[in-house]
Amino acid sequence: MNRYVDELTGVVRSQLAQVLTVRELFAYGLRTRLRAGYGKADFRADVLAGLVVGVVALPLSMALAIATEVPPQHGLYTAIVAGVICALLGGTRLQVTGPTAAFVVILLPVVRQFGIAGLLVAGMMAGVILLLMGIARLGRLMQFIPHPVTSGFTMGIAVTLALGQMKDLLGVSLDYADGSKPIGNPETLAQLARVLGHTSGWDVMIGVVALALLVVLPKVIKRIPAPLIALTVTAILAVILEKLIGGFHVVTVGSKFSTHVDGELVRGIPPLPPLPLIPWHLADTMHKVPGFHLDLATIKALLPSAFAIAMLGAIESLMSAVVADGMSGSKHDPNAELVALGIANMVVPFFGGIAATGAIARTATNIRAGGRSPLSVVVHSIFILACTIALAPLVAYLPMAAMGALLLIVARNMAEARHFVRLLRIAPTSDVMVLLTCFGLTVVFDMVIAVEVGVVLAALLFMRRMAVMTKVHLDTEAETHYEPPPGVRVYEIAGPMFFGAAKTAMETLDTIGSETRTVILSMRSVPVMDATGMVALETILDRLHRSNRKVIIAGLQPEPSDVLARAGIKRQPGKLAFAPDIETALSMAIVHEARLTPPVGVALR
Repeated sequence: MNRYVDELTGVVRSQLAQVLTVRELFAYGLRTRLRAGYGKADFRADVLAGLVVGVVALPLSMALAIATEVPPQHGLYTAIVAGVICALLGGTRLQVTGPTAAFVVILLPVVRQFGIAGLLVAGMMAGVILLLMGIARLGRLMQFIPHPVTSGFTMGIAVTLALGQMKDLLGVSLDYADGSKPIGNPETLAQLARVLGHTSGWDVMIGVVALALLVVLPKVIKRIPAPLIALTVTAILAVILEKLIGGFHVVTVGSKFSTHVDGELVRGIPPLPPLPLIPWHLADTMHKVPGFHLDLATIKALLPSAFAIAMLGAIESLMSAVVADGMSGSKHDPNAELVALGIANMVVPFFGGIAATGAIARTATNIRAGGRSPLSVVVHSIFILACTIALAPLVAYLPMAAMGALLLIVARNMAEARHFVRLLRIAPTSDVMVLLTCFGLTVVFDMVIAVEVGVVLAALLFMRRMAVMTKVHLDTEAETHYEPPPGVRVYEIAGPMFFGAAKTAMETLDTIGSETRTVILSMRSVPVMDATGMVALETILDRLHRSNRKVIIAGLQPEPSDVLARAGIKRQPGKLAFAPDIETALSMAIVHEARLTPPVGVALR
């Protein structure tokens, strides 16, 4: 009984120690940068880089909010609030956080079913999950998500995102007669086919112009972001053509989105900073959904989506952090990044922001522009805030077709089609099946199902490969090059003994012959052992003891040794012994065999 009490006390102390050191999970990126020194030149570089990233993030934040079917200001509020929080509290120096294209596929079904209030609450729930993941130090586990899983997600998201822009590029509405919207890509394709006859030629023309500018300009002009030029040119072109041509009309941000401010109708976005609000009380006039009620049933219904948002946000943010490390030569703390991302997603809904994560393209832009610390990201958020207030009236003139063209380019860059095709060609069959499964689930169903299945597939792949690596084989000669004496067998256990491999690996020991009286288990190549591995070993030891065989465990590493000690597996004279290496184990086996074998000429009675 005392042993179990001591074990429980040790576990509690360990967990308390982790909680007491949780302060180390805050502001890792900022602390490491300031410790390295920070001067006026660094501040000047951060300001310039922040302005460049702000110019890139401004149209993208609005376009991604529109793609999620919420007013564009919600994307701006996300970039402002989440950008500052993650920059100051996060685990990377130069990562830019905000709305991303990856989230569109997850958020769309949520907003269509629960409205904007439900979308904000789901993001807040995802923030809680991310915070707990960071505190539990699960950041390193994200590296175990197999590449086929993330590639399948990414390609599926890109296809879904591109398909979602067709309505704006064609100038049509996909709403059904009752005001509801198609759910999923198959329904979207079917509805697109039905409304093709209502295509607006003017919207198509504006979309084509925007696409051409977005493709050509980056090859010609390097200093000014192509989206800024393309959106400005198409907005001016639309205004001029409307003055010159009778009957000219394109859908703009101002004609599609409006807000009441102090009793007045404001087209486009309101010229206001992100103001505090109660997320679950936010009214939704865009989606034909019943009133949102925050209760246990609603939280339960939103939980799968919140989990998908958290998992995808963690994966994308930590991938972005790895890219930032490679480009800048810095080092990030994944757990601190998850904590900051969790806090940001918990706070941003109270200012009208949607789910946020690390944005790879904006982070790369920040580094290329010369950013040196998290303050460059703070400047980027301040710039977007200033533009939100000062340029709000001009946003109303942006054509929706041009915004759709921008997101079409984002989807193209995100897809990495050549890499996807290359994986299909060179990857093992099991990886190809996982790749196509994640891609198909994302496109045909939704991201919630795809993330859940993808995480399970990742775990199964990992277990399968670890199980293949973990083996038990008979050594005919030990490392000492001495052949084991008669009656002694040496078995080498190689690989981690965990629930995916232990039972299969230990089945090899079932073939021990009756002539064997001493079994040496070499565990020098077993780095870790979980409860299943321990139980499998206990079962084998019990079977060998019942058949009157002695077992000598050799070369036990610290972690498995600790597991066996906690399980009460200890030395038993004549049954179980421990040796530091194979040589010592063989010497002990020889002595044991000498005791069992009577001297020549002595009769047995």
